[in-house]
Amino acid sequence: MKSFVYATIAVLTATVAYASAAPEPAVAPGPGIWTVNVVFEHPRQIIIPAVGNGKPRVFWYTILTLTNKARIDVDFYPKCDLMTDSFQIIAAGQKTPPAVFERIKKRHQSKYPFLESLEKTDPRILQGADNAKDIAIIWPDFDRTANSFKLFISGLSNETAVVKHPIIKDKNIYLRKTLELDYILKSDPALRTSLKLNYKGKHWVMR
Repeated sequence: MKSFVYATIAVLTATVAYASAAPEPAVAPGPGIWTVNVVFEHPRQIIIPAVGNGKPRVFWYTILTLTNKARIDVDFYPKCDLMTDSFQIIAAGQKTPPAVFERIKKRHQSKYPFLESLEKTDPRILQGADNAKDIAIIWPDFDRTANSFKLFISGLSNETAVVKHPIIKDKNIYLRKTLELDYILKSDPALRTSLKLNYKGKHWVMR
């Protein structure tokens, strides 16, 4: 048991050291580096009614509007994670039935008539405001003991960096410029549908 505890502490220490040493996105990107313009909605809940003897299911989602202001069409290969302060990490779309997106699309039909799901959007963003994409990103409900969470959304830029692995010798880690959105949860976690969010800000990080 002691060896397991020591190993866990070592991994966490290395991870913290790696995070503190990770590079930051360039203030003035070099030639050929692009980042799409992002407008986002704050996360919201949507509840899918119970089927049969099951229980209603809670999902969280955000909507991004992406506009490519570069002079070329760009590739869009996103990775979108939700991470709680209890270290639960959930990938977007995990265990999410198609009916969830359909309900979100119906809810926002007037504002986002051409809303796309993250999983089915075209992997290209064409130039110009006329080709802007509205994309829904969905996560299943998370740890109810969590007091805060972060959204990490990559694929919005082609800026990358390489760092040494904090534990494994002679191994590199490849990082992408990633949008980080930070939120604190307010209210009683037992009353899941009444939870409120306190937005703490956004950052661009290499992750």
